Amino acid sequence: MKKVTGMILGSVMAGVLGFTATAAIAADSIKIAFIDPLSGPFATTGANGLAEWKFAVEKLVNEKGGVLGGTKLEVIGFDNKISPKESLIQLQVAIDQGIRFVAQGNSSGVANALTGAIKKHNKRNPDKRVIFLNYSAVDPALTNDKCNFWHFRFDANADIKMDALTDVIAKDSSIDKIYIIGQDYSFGKAVAAAAVRNIEAKMPNTKIVGNELHPIGKVKDFTPYARKIIASGANAVITGNWGSDMLGLGKAVIKAGYKGPIYTYYAASSGITKAFGADGKGVIRIVQEGTLNPPASDRVTEYVNAFKAKYPNNNISQLRIANTAEMLAKAIDKAGSPDAVKVAYALEGMEIDSIWGGKVKMRKSDHQAIQDVYVVAHTDENMTHPLDNSPYGLLTEASVVNAGMDSPTSCKMKRP
Repeated sequence: MKKVTGMILGSVMAGVLGFTATAAIAADSIKIAFIDPLSGPFATTGANGLAEWKFAVEKLVNEKGGVLGGTKLEVIGFDNKISPKESLIQLQVAIDQGIRFVAQGNSSGVANALTGAIKKHNKRNPDKRVIFLNYSAVDPALTNDKCNFWHFRFDANADIKMDALTDVIAKDSSIDKIYIIGQDYSFGKAVAAAAVRNIEAKMPNTKIVGNELHPIGKVKDFTPYARKIIASGANAVITGNWGSDMLGLGKAVIKAGYKGPIYTYYAASSGITKAFGADGKGVIRIVQEGTLNPPASDRVTEYVNAFKAKYPNNNISQLRIANTAEMLAKAIDKAGSPDAVKVAYALEGMEIDSIWGGKVKMRKSDHQAIQDVYVVAHTDENMTHPLDNSPYGLLTEASVVNAGMDSPTSCKMKRP
């Protein structure tokens, strides 16, 4: 907030200064700290996410008059280098700058660190409370035993996505051997556990021929892993890998001669779609919220085309970011102020019509967004909105309405 300083020499000057201060307050923006990797092996993913965030608040909020009668939202990037420790440093920097909304999504390990730190900070600093807008970290624990009032997840969690994904896999009678592989941290472990649980429940005659984890962001050559997958005889692979780890694993497996499907959560955009190219066609399958092909409405096409005009080298790939921006703006208006407590209560139970089709509802019991989930395929056929300035994109093959609507939660929410 801008401050007016100087000596007040008379009632006229006081009136002028008073008007100036009021104008400054009205013109000031409500800031969102984007804490994600902007350098290092996952920088491309983080940079694309930052572009999507900036565009979402500008197109969906600011161009429509902002919030609270004219206040704009502003997104500021903070590089956490995909490190939980660095994320906590950047969180404090953001808080010291007066920022009260924090957006993060890349790495559930980082999200776990942030949600704990924000919970402690808010308890100790009731006049500087912060809300955590988790747009992509999907470790189920974040809305279960580690849930808290200040954390809201706008993506479907790993369990919800795996439930939808395995529903599709179970319909393919040719799949009887599955290899599970992922990054060695909380999210990778959650994906593996969910995969095992769902395969055993839905596909009792399907054998899990491998289940292993590898260091996150450190493997330069995935050939040894690819050889093990080939040797196992697997005719399907499930992985939660993302960023360079997804590209490295996928390319190595395909190069080794694997022909079956690779089912994953994040294997598109940020150069990954273009890099897979023809090799990924008929192989890469992704579970995600929302769909670009076919687009749900003309609104999707308008939004995506406007984004590409402004950011020609980036993609709309994390569709939940638009949902997050719209829900936050609606909550601030409903609360009548950017006060964290009021906004959090306004978010609980909120429902919006998603730009991508269907509805998104923030479940009050655990702050988990419930929405439609889609299984999409990497292809160059029937593309309205391809990715990476390439002919390839993601085509919807299956959908689940209100995925996870009745999913259980162990969250015991404590509210202020």
